Amino acid sequence: MRKSLFLVVLCATMLWSCTEQSSTKEPVKSKENAITRENRTQPDFSPGILTEEILWHLGRVSDPQVSPDGTKILYAIKYFDYKEDKGNQDLYVIPVTGGDPVRITSDAKDEFDAVWRPDGKKIAYLKAGKSGVQIWEANPDGTGCKQLTKVENGVNGFHYSPDTKHILYTSNVQLDQKIVDRYPDLDKAEAMIYDELMYRHWDYWADGTYQHIFIDNYPVVGNAAELMHGERFHAPVPPFGGMSEVAWSPDGSKVAYCAKKMPANEFAKSTNSDIYIYDLNTKETINLTKENLGYDMDPVFSPDGSKLVWWSMKTDGFESEKHRLFIHDFNTGKSEDYSTTFDQDATNFVWSPDGSGIYFISCIEATYQIYKLDVATRNIQKLTDGDHDYNSIALAGEKLITVKTKHSLPAEIFAVNTQNGQEEQITFTNKEYLDQITLAKTEKRWVKTTDGKEMLVWVILPPNFDPNKQYPALLYCQGGPQQSISQFFSYRWNFQMMAAHGYIVVAPNRRGLPGFGSEWNDQISLDYGGQNMKDYLSAIDDMAKENYVDANRLGAIGASYGGFSVYWLAGNHNNRFKAFMAHCGMFNFESWYATTEELFFANHDIGGPYWSKPRPKSYDFSPHNFVGNWNTPILVVHGGRDFRIPYTEGMQAFNIAQIQGIPSRFLYFPDETHFVSKPQNAILWQRECYRWFDHWLK
Repeated sequence: MRKSLFLVVLCATMLWSCTEQSSTKEPVKSKENAITRENRTQPDFSPGILTEEILWHLGRVSDPQVSPDGTKILYAIKYFDYKEDKGNQDLYVIPVTGGDPVRITSDAKDEFDAVWRPDGKKIAYLKAGKSGVQIWEANPDGTGCKQLTKVENGVNGFHYSPDTKHILYTSNVQLDQKIVDRYPDLDKAEAMIYDELMYRHWDYWADGTYQHIFIDNYPVVGNAAELMHGERFHAPVPPFGGMSEVAWSPDGSKVAYCAKKMPANEFAKSTNSDIYIYDLNTKETINLTKENLGYDMDPVFSPDGSKLVWWSMKTDGFESEKHRLFIHDFNTGKSEDYSTTFDQDATNFVWSPDGSGIYFISCIEATYQIYKLDVATRNIQKLTDGDHDYNSIALAGEKLITVKTKHSLPAEIFAVNTQNGQEEQITFTNKEYLDQITLAKTEKRWVKTTDGKEMLVWVILPPNFDPNKQYPALLYCQGGPQQSISQFFSYRWNFQMMAAHGYIVVAPNRRGLPGFGSEWNDQISLDYGGQNMKDYLSAIDDMAKENYVDANRLGAIGASYGGFSVYWLAGNHNNRFKAFMAHCGMFNFESWYATTEELFFANHDIGGPYWSKPRPKSYDFSPHNFVGNWNTPILVVHGGRDFRIPYTEGMQAFNIAQIQGIPSRFLYFPDETHFVSKPQNAILWQRECYRWFDHWLK
């Protein structure tokens, strides 16, 4: 339950964290000035609505970890100071029953990926220092900080073994030659040499290192065993793989991990990751999922170690297929799909204490809810309802601890009763700030599509909405393409922000989005310019009939696949829209295919290379084919370090608009990736977005 904000701040300011050199029993104040809730640049709340500055003032709650005795929650909050163009993440502890959160660190460097030691007597986390990112350990109140590892290339992630005899960590190892290794006299040469694909991925260039798993004794003695010695593959799987892909057996004798053990050229074309079981006693490794050709990810052992659950996709190359719930029984040696009659995804698995059930998260009708599988009967029960997203789960007795978001609620920690699904809010990190502004209201609308289906559309109305007035409207085009328009709270694509600028937001869950069955999700592949584009137009046309929508002031906005959607609509909208904004979108399928890195995505969704015979029909949907129809102002945004969709795609779109004399603007971020993450860059992104639409739609 919520307590006085004054007490929260008082408790948080009484504790300090240690510096890198400290190994004392008492907390030591950092020598640097940490960005905290209290010492940041304060935004102006007087407008009474959400602004870019207020958005970046909100604390970002993440990663709740329940103590072994089930009484406390360890979690992180990151605060930013946009004028300093940086942020800082600290660790907090709060009772599972709610109450006053206590900040247990306040170092100027982020503490992240924090966990409880299995006996609950220590916490551990990652922090960067002079020796790179290392594992640190402290008492549960933040005192007694001590650096636990001194790994040469730093630590990427870690797990204690359940019996606390070992600690497992991941680190990069150099396996390929550097320039100076080949030419010792050219030690100042700056170049990269590649002989195969995957030389760059999402936002980084391959440097000849590979992320591997190591196991050391605990306490650390610095003599770790490498599980995949000398093998040129990564575990966990890049680019986003984390420690959810690595799991200890309850007795500490085995480790399950995920990897794509294949040559780089095949890696670029395949999604066939497997789950491997490493035995600490025999030093042997087996491939548990070699029969399946798609993704196999995020293994979790049952409490007695007799079973393993993970999510699996059946098709090689399809990255957005149904996440099936698979269980392997080590006693029988069989692996089975327990979700054959459940036409939804299943992720974020947590076993019940007796191993009879599994809690998990699934998307349904653009919300993320908690479900439970009865292992014996294979019956799946939906535990929660409502327009919200539950984004993680951890068990604490009869409660599930989760992070919840809504369009009107940044991430906060909630407890959900495992028996009846009732929830209770545990943290109130941003209540003080949200209470000072008027938030937009989200409405759920069902729209008939051109093929007679019912499509869910979120409609976000401006703060202080007056149905007797007319407002401009923005059609929001989702990325992915198979990524739900759920009840997320984004710090860039923020519906509250769009509405606060006076726009009605129309966010359709068009064809190709999860939560409405596999047929709805899968239909978009090979049909990029087809039914899902008709769905977009059905949504905006339906809204344009409302008296409070000005049909002469419509815009469209989107990123990634949403950016492609905007480019495609620019040549096929029949003068519906008066302004566009495309961020990191695919513009020319031929140039994109030849410069992107994850070829499995292009091969599955586009149909393969453009020189194939016969030529895949999907290339007919490429937006560059329709630029002769362009006649509408367009803002193009791209990041220089976006290797998923290289920035040259945005350059082509902007150049062609300029050549044709169409009002256009190019916003380019040299150091940003597929996402804009630096505070001032992100605020600039927001300001330029609304400067553009305000000019053309108001």
